[in-house]
Amino acid sequence: MARNIEPKNKQARREGIDLNLKTVGSKSHASLLRRLNVPPGMHAQKRMRKPSDYGIQLREKQKAKRIYGLMERQFHRYYRKGAKFKGATGEAILRFLEIRLDNVIYRLGFAPTRAQARQLVTHGHVLVDGKKESIPSFEVKNGNVITLTSKTFEIPAVKKTMENKTYRPPVWLSRKGPAGKIERMPEERDFTEAIDERLIVEYYSR
Repeated sequence: MARNIEPKNKQARREGIDLNLKTVGSKSHASLLRRLNVPPGMHAQKRMRKPSDYGIQLREKQKAKRIYGLMERQFHRYYRKGAKFKGATGEAILRFLEIRLDNVIYRLGFAPTRAQARQLVTHGHVLVDGKKESIPSFEVKNGNVITLTSKTFEIPAVKKTMENKTYRPPVWLSRKGPAGKIERMPEERDFTEAIDERLIVEYYSR
């Protein structure tokens, strides 16, 4: 399975925002926040100029890809799928991204980052309605119950995340202890990432 191996700090600095690629509260996350406004590359600041419309659209698409941890082929597939969907294409794209199993694990608070959530899925730590599911792109459905295997709670990162009693998942999900449930499909008002989906649609439909 292809994955982006570019340093996470570099990805975030290129987009100029925290992409939630680092565990909040960690030393590496604190270091990122201090340098977030410094573009990567030795001469990056000297090369900065006003971006074109195409450049703005490209950056928005790249930002969304990095937030959800997808490669170009995967992300483009969601655009094509969204374009066939009845209703706004951009909203459909974000909905498809949100209902990915790896994203749901992250949204439920079972993992501190989407990358770690994806790892839990691929390593067989996640159950959907009692059946093991190892495909990160698996699309959850209304009513699905998501649980983790008992061995998962021996993983330090998961154990620490689960100890956070103040975390509340988004309203389209519910969580009780080590179990989460899909209460309904996410809607436009539930999308919390700083993504302008209109620019993504413009990029692919140009």
